[in-house]
Amino acid sequence: MTRHVINADITGTVFKIETAVGAAVDVGATLIVLESMKMEIPVEAPAAGKVTEILVAEGASINEGQPLIVVES
Repeated sequence: MTRHVINADITGTVFKIETAVGAAVDVGATLIVLESMKMEIPVEAPAAGKVTEILVAEGASINEGQPLIVVES
């Protein structure tokens, strides 16, 4: 299995978590929605697989490059 650690592209806030640990996801599925400067930015799955870890909580402040979620394919 390949482990994909998905990092934040921006500094902002975790607006909404759209998935759960154990969920099967397809390529391009929205996993988390970040908010920065009043804009909502979706974080998408880079590969089809299973969500194995969610490393942030809704409402959390995050920094660019911070790990958010892990998907194994």
